[in-house]
Amino acid sequence: MNESETRAELIDPALAEAGWGKEDLSRVRREVIAPGRLIGGGKRGKQDIADYVLTYRGQKLAVIEAKRVGLPDTEGVGQAKRYATKLQTRFAYSTNGKGIYRIDMQTGEEGYVSSYPSPKQLWDEVFSESNFWRDQFAAIPFNNNGGRWEQRYYKYNAINSILNAISNNQDRILLTLATGTGKTSVAFEVAWKLFHSRWNLKDWRNGLKRGEKPSRRPHILFLADRNILADQAFNAFSEFPEDALVRISPDAIRKKGMVPKNGSIFFTIFQTFMAGRDKDGNPSPSFGDYPPEFFDFIVIDECHRGGANDESNWRDILEYFSPAVQLGMTATPKRKGNVDTYAYFNEPVYVYSLKEGINDGFLTPFKVQQIATTLDEYVYTSDDTIIEGEIEQGKRYGEDDFNRIIEIRAREAYRVKLFMEKIDQNQKTLVFCATQEHAAAVRDLINQN
Repeated sequence: MNESETRAELIDPALAEAGWGKEDLSRVRREVIAPGRLIGGGKRGKQDIADYVLTYRGQKLAVIEAKRVGLPDTEGVGQAKRYATKLQTRFAYSTNGKGIYRIDMQTGEEGYVSSYPSPKQLWDEVFSESNFWRDQFAAIPFNNNGGRWEQRYYKYNAINSILNAISNNQDRILLTLATGTGKTSVAFEVAWKLFHSRWNLKDWRNGLKRGEKPSRRPHILFLADRNILADQAFNAFSEFPEDALVRISPDAIRKKGMVPKNGSIFFTIFQTFMAGRDKDGNPSPSFGDYPPEFFDFIVIDECHRGGANDESNWRDILEYFSPAVQLGMTATPKRKGNVDTYAYFNEPVYVYSLKEGINDGFLTPFKVQQIATTLDEYVYTSDDTIIEGEIEQGKRYGEDDFNRIIEIRAREAYRVKLFMEKIDQNQKTLVFCATQEHAAAVRDLINQN
């Protein structure tokens, strides 16, 4: 009996007898976890495919690795553990259709069992303590935005990690996902669950009990640092009712003479919140027109750009809305320059790194190409022209100083020229810059080529 026959004749009937695929809200599925690393020439490495994923009430609870009769029932233990780790399931099973070997990924307990548990039994094992909001979130199906977003395993992990943090009364949450892996789609799914479960600060704090109904839908703020990001998010949330979405803009505030308050999900950039005027025409933050508890949940996109810096406008906004549950999203791992961000939000509830994305095959591998110029260090001399600012006599400026402390436009123009010659300009390319101002300058130079 080969593996396919083992599955069809022994494993599938055993799962059906336990209620999997028969009881409401239970599913048994084969899952392609990762497509495999891109290795060139249109080829990929080996896929990660889980033979069975047991899902109940929208939660992945266990994976099963199947081997054919004739192989040891523990033959698939290594794979089962690896897939359970990736999918963040509590249990992993290895079987040859005869024996069933189970691993508890949380306690480390391993051993044989005589049969598979029912969906409810497995749920009760995984979630031994009742939790009102976890149950509310579980009752809301995921929404893949009209089929436009692929439900990759790490997105599911990220969404669940955020919702679990909220369910467990955590009010500062950090998510680290590599660039290009879909932070906006994760924010959409979290907002979808919060919106349809009617989660809100008041009920969350008061602690509702089973059978009680939440009082209202939440006010959610998506806060970005560039209009293009706020606009992209606003458009990406199109599955929500039209009257639930509000794009906060300076023009709209000036036209109406007040900030918009009717709606559920608000999108803006922090500059808009800092560009208000009081009744005498003096500068005054617009966010002060909202009560501090107006927003229940705030998503801070690219929060590493200054969201936790004591001197930043971001911090002023976040401190004003301190009652809200705040989710910071970043692609930047913890390092010296953003340690305050991590201190403010606490350690990430989930991390999906660039390396993982490349190894899984969701991101393209890259090669580092060194570019050497004749101006990688600079010391001011009297015949140099200073266009703006002040220079420190005798200081040797190095790579870390360029485009942060000092800018030499001819140097940047030459580096952009070399960059444009090396890339395929018909392909999508990510460009990382030192600062927002540096990014704007590079963009202008690219447009001139």
